[in-house]
Amino acid sequence: MAIMSRCIPLVPSHEMTVDEFKAWIARFDLDHDGSISREELERALHSLHTWFAWWKARKGVKQVDTNRNKRIDTASEEMDKLVAYAQEHLHMKIYEDGW
Repeated sequence: MAIMSRCIPLVPSHEMTVDEFKAWIARFDLDHDGSISREELERALHSLHTWFAWWKARKGVKQVDTNRNKRIDTASEEMDKLVAYAQEHLHMKIYEDGW
């Protein structure tokens, strides 16, 4: 009997739910402080084989970071803005659960 579990791959496809995206991006929170730095976002983009990942990470943090602490807080509206940024600028298909 096979045991099946719902796993989120380290390198996702470009189509996922919002919860899967949040779980995937949380894997790159290397210091476990509940926020994503520009360097951590750059690592995430590198895992997708994104061209100019350093530039897109810098642009993403600048656009999403509302409190200007140079980090994306995962438990705030900044994460929702990161989802929107990934959809618009990284061409990822991220959809709400239940579609």
